[in-house]
Order: sequence, then C-alpha cells, then structure tokens
Amino acid sequence: MNDLEIINNTILDKLKQERLLPRGQRLVGIVISNKAKNTVVVAREVIRKLPKYNRYMRSKSKIHVHVPNGIELKIGDTIEIAETRKISKTKSWVVNKILKRGEEG
Repeated sequence: MNDLEIINNTILDKLKQERLLPRGQRLVGIVISNKAKNTVVVAREVIRKLPKYNRYMRSKSKIHVHVPNGIELKIGDTIEIAETRKISKTKSWVVNKILKRGEEG
C-alpha cells in the first residue's frame, strides 16, 4: 500500500467515527485554501452548453469541505468530495479521497 491508500483508509475510518458517512453526489476538485480549522475550500470547473449560441461556457464554483481531524491537505491537492448531512451553515461536503498531491513549494 502506498501513502495515499493509507491516508484514504484513515479518512474513511475518521468519517465513520464522526458519523459523517458520504451519500449523494461525488465531485472532483482542487484545494485552493486550507486556512480554516477542519475546512478546505475546493474549486471545481463547470462547463455548460449555451443552446442559444451553440457554444460552451466555462465557470468555477467554490465549495467548503469538511476535513476530519488529523488529515493534512495542501493547496493544489486534487481530492474527491462527497455530499453528506449539513455540518454548518456553509459545509455539507466531506473529503472522500485524495487523488493526487499538489506540487510542493
């Protein structure tokens, strides 16, 4: 097992302890901020078709995501997030897996 598999198993164990089992949608995004306690901000790109102009529009959305205690995420990490029950006013997503670590530096 490599480092990411061990960390991903730890994430699932901690989510079970906190009773935050993921359900619903799963999305992939990139961490853009990790300043808040137990929270990261994830940006994901949304591509929509505009039928009137027969073209595609690209936009970004920011999602506040809960991170269990003991898990460190850095800016630039690619993660999979999953929907869960409401945790606070702005958080209803949890980290499900770390897919790729960001560049150090």
